[in-house]
Amino acid sequence: MEAKAKAFMRLVEIMDDLREKCPWDKKQTIHSLRKLTIEETYELADAIMEEDYEGISEEIGDLFLHLIFYAKIGSEKKAFTLESALNKICDKLIKRHPHIYGDVKVDSEEDVKKNWEQIKLSEGKKSVLQGVPQSLPAVIKALRLQEKTATVGFEWDNIGDVWEKVEEEKAELEEAVNSQDKAKIEEEFGDLMFALVNYARFLDLDPEAALERVNKKFKSRFEYIEDKADKPLQDMTLGEMDALWNEAKQK
Repeated sequence: MEAKAKAFMRLVEIMDDLREKCPWDKKQTIHSLRKLTIEETYELADAIMEEDYEGISEEIGDLFLHLIFYAKIGSEKKAFTLESALNKICDKLIKRHPHIYGDVKVDSEEDVKKNWEQIKLSEGKKSVLQGVPQSLPAVIKALRLQEKTATVGFEWDNIGDVWEKVEEEKAELEEAVNSQDKAKIEEEFGDLMFALVNYARFLDLDPEAALERVNKKFKSRFEYIEDKADKPLQDMTLGEMDALWNEAKQK
């Protein structure tokens, strides 16, 4: 514990020095840092996807720096302090884990999730969906919306029902395509994607991670085509490119 506290305070003190002495750090605001924080978060997400623990270690260090930077700015503006932010999350965790810090009994992970959402509502939250950020990527947002509504019983009974919904949405998309109504096509395509996200959830899959793995696979195979092509791609037939694609699949 002492080593962890020492390392944490070392970073806090370095941040104090940088904010006072470094021209770049002195200039930063919460708004100028925001885009950099988002970039660092995605770099952490990439390291997690690759199970690159050395990279994860580096990226969480970068994020710690950003969080302490925000706390420093908050303190300067007398809006909040690092201590108040840390104590707030500690108090929240204790309150929302009564099965650890109280006498509530739980039998499963699902019980924990349901308790968590019920406690949030008791704290004055008006909706179980209130904590889902508007700026989340759409696939992740769909998953979080479904997870949260499931905690209050708004949920399909079994995976078969979910797949039937996928089939229903697929048929409605096909009907919209035949109608050539662009707005309706977009709506039904979105409904189908939402249903597929729900199906992934019932399969205990992360749809965002699954799609990202496909992105990486596609990128790797297409780069193989570019590397092995003996002429410019625009001069190749689809059949020629497809042959190299199949080579990439074999490798």
